[in-house]
Amino acid sequence: MTREEDSSEEKLYVGTAESEHVEMYLKAIWYIAEREEEVRVSSIAKLLNVRQPSVIQMLKKLAGLNLVKYTSQEVGITPEGERVGKQMIRNTRLLEVLMNDALKIEVDEEMVCGIEHHMKDIFTEALCTLLNHPRQCPHGHSIPRGRCCPYD
Repeated sequence: MTREEDSSEEKLYVGTAESEHVEMYLKAIWYIAEREEEVRVSSIAKLLNVRQPSVIQMLKKLAGLNLVKYTSQEVGITPEGERVGKQMIRNTRLLEVLMNDALKIEVDEEMVCGIEHHMKDIFTEALCTLLNHPRQCPHGHSIPRGRCCPYD
């Protein structure tokens, strides 16, 4: 039997750090906008604990990917950028509920950050359903609804 034929063999997946970096910026922009604050280079830099020139460089890259609209006066998020940022926030907050409410362990933000980037939609929706569609994370922030969530 060849390795390809053995479906029981464990497979390792290595994602790219670059895509996680993009997701972190979009998550930060979405988070700042969610708080109804103006999205500024300085607010992104503070939230991500990076220098402003690094933020500017990434915003230019994200603009080139059509994920943000960036000028020296304004930072905006495109619909695709918003979709990714919102999904990262949803993943984060659902994982926090899982740790806090279901597993009864202290929320470990480093662990959450490591997992959130690798969650596929099917996993996120199943986790949300398992947790009975929570509306808030342990920090009191709203969890964006998914396709699985009932609307009252």
